[in-house]
Formats: sequence, structure tokens, C-alpha cells
Amino acid sequence: MRRRRSEISADAAVWPGQPTVADFLSRQLAGRRLSTRTCLTYGRSLKGFAHWLAKGTGWKGDWSSVSARNLRDFVIERQKSHARTSVHNQVSAVRAFLADLRERGGIEATPAAGLTLPKLPRSLPKILTENQTDALLVEPEGKVTSRESPLTRACDRAALELLYGGGLRVSELCGLSVGDVDLTTGLARVLGKGSKERVVPVGEMAIAAVRDYLALRGGAKRTEPLLLARRTGALQPRAVQLMLKARLRAAGLPMDLTPHKLRHACATHLLSNGADLRHVQEQLGHASLSTTQIYTHLTVAKLREVHRKAHPRG
Repeated sequence: MRRRRSEISADAAVWPGQPTVADFLSRQLAGRRLSTRTCLTYGRSLKGFAHWLAKGTGWKGDWSSVSARNLRDFVIERQKSHARTSVHNQVSAVRAFLADLRERGGIEATPAAGLTLPKLPRSLPKILTENQTDALLVEPEGKVTSRESPLTRACDRAALELLYGGGLRVSELCGLSVGDVDLTTGLARVLGKGSKERVVPVGEMAIAAVRDYLALRGGAKRTEPLLLARRTGALQPRAVQLMLKARLRAAGLPMDLTPHKLRHACATHLLSNGADLRHVQEQLGHASLSTTQIYTHLTVAKLREVHRKAHPRG
């Protein structure tokens, strides 16, 4: 965390006579409990906006001079070279900073109050079917990579089973300690976005995979990371991504699937098999039920297809 905080400070632009972006990011990290990755993204977005404004208008760092017209021009120009989601994320950082500045008396009103952004495309997440998931999670014949060992294979299997069984984000998976997974109850204590903790079931197959892995590993303390890389300590998200690519290749599955798609698959398969939407919301750790509702579109789409094929008047 200490390295990340210094990275935030180094990445933030500072303007004389104004609160620094680094101070703002530190408050977000401590007060709103945003992740360091989110804070770093905020810092880069704010620096990008400041550079754009200075280059286009000769802006000298006085935030009280930023106008609604500046923000509209920024959105219009950014749309020409950036995806809409990227534009939304950049403006979100600027909005948050300006709102914080207003609360602290740096400006009287935020020029972002009436800003309109382009609508985001409402695309359904791409997921694995239940059959594809089974094919991915089955133990592959032979080694998938030349560097595999029985311990590595057991670790990989535990990682995949936890991602799918618990609907975990890859950062949540890599943040698990040995003591966070109860092998008796089948529950895992997960630290999610905003440092919010939740307890979720992960399923019998995941618990069996974790038990097998820990037996091979031996002597693991409760405070140690649950999943270990060979040389770097706790397993990192990038290593999970690369491992999944190797497993997808071995299973003959689409190579564009990511660890997050296993989380999508968990939610969709729960709903399609009768789980309540509220329960799925708690499982995934969504703050809003509307975020979880996107998965109902997938199950309705499946129902529509079944109806079309099976109903006499379909």
C-alpha cells in the first residue's frame, strides 16, 4: 500500500494555490475506500484533462476558471478517439474532483452539474455455457504448459473453481487468505470493491479443489495468501489471466474469454437454475440490484429461444 500511495502522489498533477490532485486521491482512498487502482485511474484522467485544457486554452491551473463549455468540448473531442466507456470514466474522475473542490470551498459551483454524456451501449456480457464451463473445469489430460507441476495444477484448479463457484472478481480471488475459506461450511470471506466485506458460498467442487491444493502445499498458515505463485508470493491477476488462456486453448474454447466471464457465468447459471435475484446480488457484491438485473436479460433470452424451438406457436 505504501508503494501505491507514493505512486498516486507522483502521478498526480499539482497546481499552485489549489488543492493537489494527490490530496484528493488520498481522501478517496481513505474516506470513500476506493481501490488504489481506481485512484490511479482517477489521477491519470485528471492529468489528461488538465493537459488537454492547458494545450487548448492556455489554462494555468485555476480550477475556478473551468467552464461547462470546457467540459462539453472535452467530451466532444474525446469521443473522436476514445471509446464511450473511456470518456465516461474520464469525466467521472473530473466530476468527482470538482465536487470535492466545491465541498472544500475551492469553487462556488461545479461546471459539471448539467453535463450530458453519450449513452453507453447496453451490451450483454459474453459468458460460458454450462457445458463450456464443465469443459474448462475438467482436469486436462497431460500438461497444459511445460512449467506445470502437480502443485501448480492444483492451484490453477482451485482458482478456476473459486472464480466460478463464488462469482468472485479476480482481484477478490487473489486477495484471499488461507483463513478466509472455511472448508467445513463452504463459505469464503471476500473483500470486494470499496473494501466491502461479504461472505459467500463457493460450492462443494471449489472447497474440494482448495482442500486438495492445501494438502499438496502443506503447512499453510491462516494469514498467508491462499493461492501462491511459484516465486512471487500471492497469485496475481495477470497470472490468472494467462493461466485461463492456456486452459481455454487446451479445452478448445473461445480465447477471448476472461476471468471476469466466469463471474458472469456464475450469476447467469444461478438465475437460470432458479436462484433469486437478490441472492445473486449478495453473491456478487453488487451495491445496486439494477447492476445484477443485466443477467436476467440473458436468462430471458435463453427462455425465448427455448420457447421459439419448442412451442407449437413459437
